[in-house]
Amino acid sequence: MSTRHTLLLAAGLLLAAGARAETPNDFLAGFAKEALAADANFKGFSAQRGEQFFKTRHGGEWSCASCHTERPGQTGRHAVTGKRIEPLAPQANAERFTSRRQVEKWFKRNCNDVLDRLCTAQEKGDVLSYLMTVKP
Repeated sequence: MSTRHTLLLAAGLLLAAGARAETPNDFLAGFAKEALAADANFKGFSAQRGEQFFKTRHGGEWSCASCHTERPGQTGRHAVTGKRIEPLAPQANAERFTSRRQVEKWFKRNCNDVLDRLCTAQEKGDVLSYLMTVKP
């Protein structure tokens, strides 16, 4: 095999490795690193805290459940537009929490809608921990 072919093969393998789908656990690990960097006393995530966060209105009109329903393993509807929202729980929708771009976009938009600010890594990890317990 020529040097050129070897380099092309290596480049292709690197691209393929970087393009792998991520898992909810990958995101939890990343949120844990962020949470620990923000708070040296970070002790881990809580599905119970995540469920409470998900269903609470935080002083505004909406909660996460306003669109994703109290049962995020089911299909939801946007509270204003009525647009269908596929289940949020990873066990009900294998496409959820597999793309860094989508996860960052989702948390940025939805946290701003619900909280009028960005979510902390602790909040994101708690919510994801909860969503990972939800069955279809």
